[in-house]
Amino acid sequence: MKLHSKSFPDQGIMPERNAFGRIDPQSHIALAGNNNPHLAWSDVPEGVGSFVVLAVDPDVPSRPDDVNQPGREVPADLPRTDFYHWVLVDIAPDVRTLAEGSYGAGITPRGKAGPLALDNTRQGLNGYTQWFAADRDMNGDYFGYDGPCPPWNDALVHRYVFTVYALDIAELPISGRFGGAEVLAAMQGHILDQASITGTYTLNPRLHAL
Repeated sequence: MKLHSKSFPDQGIMPERNAFGRIDPQSHIALAGNNNPHLAWSDVPEGVGSFVVLAVDPDVPSRPDDVNQPGREVPADLPRTDFYHWVLVDIAPDVRTLAEGSYGAGITPRGKAGPLALDNTRQGLNGYTQWFAADRDMNGDYFGYDGPCPPWNDALVHRYVFTVYALDIAELPISGRFGGAEVLAAMQGHILDQASITGTYTLNPRLHAL
């Protein structure tokens, strides 16, 4: 399979319109466009029953001690963990394109509804569900796409890996509230092929200046 995006080139910088946050000189972070990027895939294997899209940031700090703390920087060598930004399953086998903004446009405090989504697909919970759990104004279930918003003081430029999986089943055997890890487990033994592209993003002004 092959995967590309009109929103950003593979290994290129993601635009603010696809991000949750952007740099703000006064407050460090301001809300951005938060549109899901365009994705299109080709060279699909025979026998596809459905597709799955996962978008994950593998560069999230494993400890929050220095995150967004003035006068401090999250060290680049800190161990990192996965943060899912998009979990989309049960995409019909004849689909080859997802339009920009079709599964997420703008920021919805307390999260977008789910899991039922456009064209009989289902969307899982993304990482902001846990991230905002203790925030009185923003807590809720964040279904669907919510884009990059890495720590503004992170010494590491974050990567955002978008992967389309071709499955041999029409519906993923998963129910209720689910996230990326549950989808990965449910797909095992059903993946015919997959393809990925990676975007990059940072809110650290020091890295922007490089």
